[in-house]
Amino acid sequence: MLNVIAIMGRLSRDPELRQTTTGKNVASFTIACSRGRKDANGKDLVDWIPVVAWEHTAEFVCKYFEKGSLIAIDGRLQSRTYKDRDGNNRTAIEIVANNANFAGSKSTGGGSNSAPAGGSYNEPTVQYDEIEDEGDLPF
Repeated sequence: MLNVIAIMGRLSRDPELRQTTTGKNVASFTIACSRGRKDANGKDLVDWIPVVAWEHTAEFVCKYFEKGSLIAIDGRLQSRTYKDRDGNNRTAIEIVANNANFAGSKSTGGGSNSAPAGGSYNEPTVQYDEIEDEGDLPF
C-alpha cells in the first residue's frame, strides 16, 4: 500500500508550537491550495488542507514560516475519529507532515527569521572549463 501526499500552498495563519502531555512537540496549521480555476463568479477555488507536524518538523515550521508563507509539505494522509463537546462522533482527515520545505523566495513570504543553511535547494554554482573539440570526442 502507498500513502504519500505532497502539497504546496500558503499558510492560512501563523503555526503554533504545542506540546503533548508526554512532551512531544506538535504544530497544527492549515495550508491554502489553489485548485487553479475559478468559480462562476470569477473567484479562485481554494482548498483549505489541515496539516499536523511533529517533533523537529513542527519546530522548523514554527520557527521559519508565518501566515502567507509559501510552503511545500510531503507526508501521509491520516483519518482519525474523536468525540466533540456534545459527545458526537467526528472524523478528521489531515496530512501528517514528514518534511516541510521553503517553496518561495524570501521576498514571496517567509518567516521573520532567516532560513537555515540547506533549508531550501539552490542550484550550485559550478565553473566548467572549455573543452577543445577537434572532432575526436566520442559523442
